[in-house]
Amino acid sequence: MFQKGITMKKFNVAVVGVGVVGTEMLKILRERNFPARDIKVLATRARTEEIGGCQYQVEPTTVESFEDVEIAFFAGTEGAKGASRQFGWPAVEKGTIVIDNGDDYRLDPRVPLVIPEVNAEHLKKHQGFISNPNCSTIQLAMALAPLHRRAGIKRVIVSTYQSVSGTGRAAIEELKAQTKAIGKETKAEVYPHKIAFNLFPEIGSLTDEFPGYYREEVKTIKEMRKILGKPELPVSATCVRVPVFISHAEAVNVQFEEELSAGEARDILRVSPGLKVLDEPRKSLYPVPLEVAGKDDVYIGRIREDHSAPHCLNLWVVGDNIRKGAALNAVQIAEEMIKQGLISGS
Repeated sequence: MFQKGITMKKFNVAVVGVGVVGTEMLKILRERNFPARDIKVLATRARTEEIGGCQYQVEPTTVESFEDVEIAFFAGTEGAKGASRQFGWPAVEKGTIVIDNGDDYRLDPRVPLVIPEVNAEHLKKHQGFISNPNCSTIQLAMALAPLHRRAGIKRVIVSTYQSVSGTGRAAIEELKAQTKAIGKETKAEVYPHKIAFNLFPEIGSLTDEFPGYYREEVKTIKEMRKILGKPELPVSATCVRVPVFISHAEAVNVQFEEELSAGEARDILRVSPGLKVLDEPRKSLYPVPLEVAGKDDVYIGRIREDHSAPHCLNLWVVGDNIRKGAALNAVQIAEEMIKQGLISGS
């Protein structure tokens, strides 16, 4: 986070998209005193938006919009298509550093897939375009990377419990409407089933590459491999949509190459940046989505040894999918690039 009163270079910034993630990005840029000389807000049509108490004039996005823009945050909600495909690389050609929240280029070999606390060194290989990992992947990698550095991950099994905000505003409104209409007949429009007082193991479409797996599960598998630099890492994921507004939760079973006790894992995680350990199960103290929403850190609890296989631990991981899972991570990427001298400003 940048401190007020420090003389530093300033940057012309653009935020592309003013949905759930884009509005959070604009708030976070102000909260963290990001060194922006100007913030241009781009979307599909011109209008005025009030975000975090500030008025923003939204402009239609064109290739010419990126003239003199040094950093552009593409803020598409997970699964949204179009903006970075249409404007991302043309913006790079104009000299803009693009940081993309969408999934179009995450596995592109030209594009680093970065969580600053985990693999900031990958930024040095950038070609003007950097991708945010998937929201659920970010918190999973945040929890596992420090343990991987100590004991080496051999296998990961994860079940995610993902909030509706990952789908966007329409899903949030659908959950609100269905909750208010409890006992009345309602129709599912955003999701394949009613989401209020329900859950279902389907996020994204089925894939041919991994038969029987939905796209969110495949993202988790392939993105974890890329982030950790282990292209053959065995990962199995089941992703579940749950009737929660904000924050994703994950039940993680991880097997290591070397022995790692639950106590040592707690000690490692407590001193790792961006993490908070809340692990007193006798007092019913462990992270829950309601209490983690709005927080920047990823929270971890229920750390315990799995005696069914050697060198295994179970973890419970919860993070705000709109902040650290999307908007905050993107802003932190830009901050890290400035710190490393990888973006030129004035």
